[in-house]
Amino acid sequence: MIKKSRNERRVSGSAARAPSRRRVAPPEEAPGWTFLTNHAHVLFCLAEDPEVRLRDVAERVGITERAVQRIVTDLEGEGFVTRERVGRRNLYEVHPDKPLRHPIEAHRDVKALLSLILRGRAPRAAR
Repeated sequence: MIKKSRNERRVSGSAARAPSRRRVAPPEEAPGWTFLTNHAHVLFCLAEDPEVRLRDVAERVGITERAVQRIVTDLEGEGFVTRERVGRRNLYEVHPDKPLRHPIEAHRDVKALLSLILRGRAPRAAR
């Protein structure tokens, strides 16, 4: 048996891994900054399609699936979203009457934010 050096083992180990399936916007497509946070973008996706897979949210927002999972956990923890397990899928309910968090926007609720951004757009499930 030929013994491989540590560097050879490391290279062969990483080369053997399957490529990542996540779709993150390439730097040339991703804007340098946006007016709204990733939390808001994830919230919009959940409001548009309560049955959406987090993998699809990640692709749409341009972040990793793990980042979307953390954001959904944040939104659940603060009461903006409820997640219900239905079979093998999740169903997300956005709570529109919840006030926004920052003092500058606390006089508005989630419904106002969603209506501003999603106005005139049919829910994805209906498209």
